[in-house]
Amino acid sequence: MAKTCMIERELKRAKLVKKHAAKRKELKATVLNPKSSYEEKMAAQTKLQKLPRDASPTRQRNRCELTGRSRGVYRKFALGRHKLREATMRGDVPGLRKASW
Repeated sequence: MAKTCMIERELKRAKLVKKHAAKRKELKATVLNPKSSYEEKMAAQTKLQKLPRDASPTRQRNRCELTGRSRGVYRKFALGRHKLREATMRGDVPGLRKASW
């Protein structure tokens, strides 16, 4: 089980990303637009840098829904590899079974 503070930190980051998503999208569009002037691009870049670092979606980390483990997490199921295997063995994941050949 991951430390509670780490799980809470990820929730805080997700909240910040959601809060600043529209503003970031607008500023990035200005920076990437070839028709905007150099001054507009620099102003947009400065504003983008003044936003909190945790507002960037790349700072988020996938975590297991059950344990909070950050590594070995399958996106499709949002579970860590250990919990996914347990759920598969119990038959909780439809269409998924242990390979045997």
